[in-house]
Amino acid sequence: MIYKVIYQETSNEVPVRERTKSLYVEADSQKEVRQKLSDRSYNIELIQLLDDAHLEYEKQSENFKLETV
Repeated sequence: MIYKVIYQETSNEVPVRERTKSLYVEADSQKEVRQKLSDRSYNIELIQLLDDAHLEYEKQSENFKLETV
């Protein structure tokens, strides 16, 4: 399953919409996504499971890159 993670790069600052980033992670659950990203100091705002249609839409974006963690 592919999850979209919406996050801020630093967890010690107030979240600002303009600095929000996203990445895509393959995992079996949201818990596994959090475990895989635990070594990074991200302020995770949302972890969203992508269904097939949403994944195809995201793949059309130039920013789509599946993280290997």
